[in-house]
Amino acid sequence: MAKRTKNAVITGAASGLGRDIAIELGRRGFHIMISDINPTESNITLTMVEQAGGSGETYLCDVTKASEVMAMAEYAYKNHDHIDLLVNNAGVAAGGLVGDMPIEDWHWLVSINFWGMVYGCHAFIPKMRRDSGGHIINIASAAGIVCLPEMACYNASKAAIISLSETLRAEVAPYNIGVTVVCPSFFNTDLMREMRYCDDFQCDFAQAAFQNARITSEDIAKMLVRAYERNKLYVLPQTSAKLQWFFKRLSPARYYDNFAALNKSALFRRLAIFLAKCGMT
Repeated sequence: MAKRTKNAVITGAASGLGRDIAIELGRRGFHIMISDINPTESNITLTMVEQAGGSGETYLCDVTKASEVMAMAEYAYKNHDHIDLLVNNAGVAAGGLVGDMPIEDWHWLVSINFWGMVYGCHAFIPKMRRDSGGHIINIASAAGIVCLPEMACYNASKAAIISLSETLRAEVAPYNIGVTVVCPSFFNTDLMREMRYCDDFQCDFAQAAFQNARITSEDIAKMLVRAYERNKLYVLPQTSAKLQWFFKRLSPARYYDNFAALNKSALFRRLAIFLAKCGMT
């Protein structure tokens, strides 16, 4: 009997981590629906997936629009008898102090980072329940665990994704649906292309952190695919993120009091840039 081809849907798959996840799954023979708002780059991803040994198709979808995500799920299940994996990956970044970051930028970021993932889960989970199987990977961030100053809108969106994933882990278990939440810190990605910020520090910090990262998006793609295969809940790729989570759990109040003290003494920004340039973020 021929082995059944596994099917995956990946949002934000035209570039960055989404593209590398698609390629990694392609190496495992998946058929992948490459979902994005950029058709040109989506076609490039498709070519890479095929070169890796997989197959796929492109699908134009704006994850900020619930109707488009619902239509994508309908299309996926109409054309494929089973969706084995949904990767809610589409995301953007922003930095700025609360009160300085324009409300419009909050709405822009949250509509993609949070609501896009809610729409994905809302659209696909009923169908996965019907099939009694599937898996969801939500791409969050270590920023949702370790909430650095001047990143409130990004931190809040990623913390919400972690909370959503933790809730779903138990909620969908009776239907044989797995859930994984991925919480990387900085790595080479395309987030800088659309990042919004309020002053030069946020931009300089992000650039230094991305440029000096010690892990690649290809590395993270491999880790999260292995986590999916083992049905792990959490993926924290970087050692620095694991250490920060450990220290925060020891004493959350003291952990954030330390950030407050650094900020009062005007050391936070200098230390943040230094650590970013050393690849320790």
